[in-house]
Amino acid sequence: MSVPNAHAASYYRERIGDDTLRLSLEGRAHADVCVIGGGLAGLTTARELARRGRRVILLEGERIGWGASGRNAGFVSAGFSEGLDTLERRVGLDQARALYALSCAGVAYVRDTIVASGRQDIVSGRGKLKVLRHAGTGALKRSRDALAQKYGVEQAFWPREHLREVLRTPVYHGALFDPDAFHIDPLAYAQEVARCCEAAGGWIFEGSPVSRIARIGAGWRVETDIGVVHAETVVLATSAYGVLHHTYAPVDRAILPVATHVVVTEPLGARLAEAIRFPGCVADTRRCGDYFRVVAGGRLLWGGRITTRRSEPSRLADLLKADILKVFPQLGDVRIDHAWSGLMGYSVRKMPLVGPVRPGLWAATALGGHGLNTSATVADLVASGICDGDDRWRLFAPFAVRWGGGLIGRLATRFEYGRLRLADRIDERAARGAARA
Repeated sequence: MSVPNAHAASYYRERIGDDTLRLSLEGRAHADVCVIGGGLAGLTTARELARRGRRVILLEGERIGWGASGRNAGFVSAGFSEGLDTLERRVGLDQARALYALSCAGVAYVRDTIVASGRQDIVSGRGKLKVLRHAGTGALKRSRDALAQKYGVEQAFWPREHLREVLRTPVYHGALFDPDAFHIDPLAYAQEVARCCEAAGGWIFEGSPVSRIARIGAGWRVETDIGVVHAETVVLATSAYGVLHHTYAPVDRAILPVATHVVVTEPLGARLAEAIRFPGCVADTRRCGDYFRVVAGGRLLWGGRITTRRSEPSRLADLLKADILKVFPQLGDVRIDHAWSGLMGYSVRKMPLVGPVRPGLWAATALGGHGLNTSATVADLVASGICDGDDRWRLFAPFAVRWGGGLIGRLATRFEYGRLRLADRIDERAARGAARA
């Protein structure tokens, strides 16, 4: 029998053990702040508001960490979905530096939360490699130099010979090594943040999808099917799944849902240890790249095939298995034990939507494919903005809510992903030709 509001049948879901459903909101409730969305942005915002003494109610339509926050690859690293070069062109170097510093603070927040909770078991490995699938390593070296000169960040360039000592494949030609990144079980982390929120005095209700948000006098009325919250302030932290559920149209229209897919193999033992000797996480530099890491029990977690199509592909496990074997054919006929999909929410400019949308109505959403650190970043900004009048959220003002184009926008994005995949294939074909020459 299926469980109402059950988490996706993922590797993470199998590991969490107790999956007790929290109460749904019934009747009337009052709060200083109502947070909508129980992903990491909403959970962390609610936690920070509660720590600052606010009465907080969080409403989640499904389960805590049910969406992207509990389905992602678990990479925790600095930065945003948009690249630093583009940020510099849009807002200038000084503001780009300030934004990057906030993203680094988000990484530290995740790390500190895990350490303070005594949950080091959530961390699966440390370090990150950004790997290149063609021979032109000049761009990686320029990126390394720019990070050091402009942002004071030291990352090492690994040439092909060094890289092949830890990733036994001819596919990669070089890499940047980030020693400060790490990877985690994101669903376990979401549950830990929920526990911290409740310990600070926050109230969390699951199975409570919001059906209406309305301005009432000086405050807000948030309605579910069987309950209502009256609050002075509302925070929208719903992302792609808020779009599907039509939570609040002005913000929903600014978000483009983008799907990604993940598989986890059977335990592979010595053959995986021989192929992958790197304890951290790995992502390639392609426009629509793959990403992977070794997880507990000698399994390989592999993700990719980003698309604007919301439906899960048929034979998903076979598709990603084929992608694995293109890179590591020595793994042989691996069995896929878990396969799932999830939706990420992107804004048009690929930066988070942060700050007040209307008086008393804040956004903390659209974190794209870089949500683990940025969820902490935007949560701290929103909580301090509401409670303390802190205006650091204005650093994100150039990326404010903007219509994403609706159906035309989704079609245009789908076309763009197709174009980028073609460019990836051209680059790789050229690299193979050069290698043969």
